[in-house]
Amino acid sequence: MTRLILLSDIHGNLPALKAVLADAETRGTPDAIWVLGDLAAFCPWPGETLARLRELPNAAFLQGNTDRYLVTGRRPALPVHSLDDWANVSARLAERSANFRWTVERLSYANYEFLRDLPPRLEMEVPGYGRIVAVHATPADDEATIYPDTDDAQALSHLAGLDARLLLYGHTHCPLDRVVGNVRLINDGSVGLPLDGDPRPAYASLDFEGKQCTATIHRVEYDQEAVIVELERVGHPAQEWVVDKLRQ
Repeated sequence: MTRLILLSDIHGNLPALKAVLADAETRGTPDAIWVLGDLAAFCPWPGETLARLRELPNAAFLQGNTDRYLVTGRRPALPVHSLDDWANVSARLAERSANFRWTVERLSYANYEFLRDLPPRLEMEVPGYGRIVAVHATPADDEATIYPDTDDAQALSHLAGLDARLLLYGHTHCPLDRVVGNVRLINDGSVGLPLDGDPRPAYASLDFEGKQCTATIHRVEYDQEAVIVELERVGHPAQEWVVDKLRQ
């Protein structure tokens, strides 16, 4: 049997990461740990989180969209759909810029190199099962979304040309396990900022045995208030936005 642990979207939330790793340790030693991007931005421990992740044995990492923003200076689109949206654009731009600048200021050059050099995907041939691929969001776009309620036709449009039996991804912060066409999709949810209505950190374990893969989404408890207190203590420029997400 081959066991794979999936983590994604830690977003600098060190207490949540520690809780997840402690829980995973009680389940035995995996053959590999895959970390699917968005490692450092938003919560108050970017450097410490990267240091803990880089200590993990048998771990492989890929680059998420916020990791890309940190090392390239690029930013996501800021959609405007109404007069109210336009009225808030200046404040949103200022908060977004301050948020990423704050994180960059707390990363070493070694952390910059680590994030810069992360690949966009991970791949593995699992004996007896077949090929599995992991990306941050979709194979062609690290900002696209496939949610639990995304219709099959739209989901299939993101899978064109994919040569894999199983696609693993994060980005949406919402756990998922479904089959689209002939591809199984598994999203392990988010360690640092879950957005599925359950504030507990999420991760996944995958057990491969022959042609079968048993996937389990795990949720763990942690001290969420400690993150909120630290956001205020350090004067994080996006603390209001982050607290809203933590409590969502």
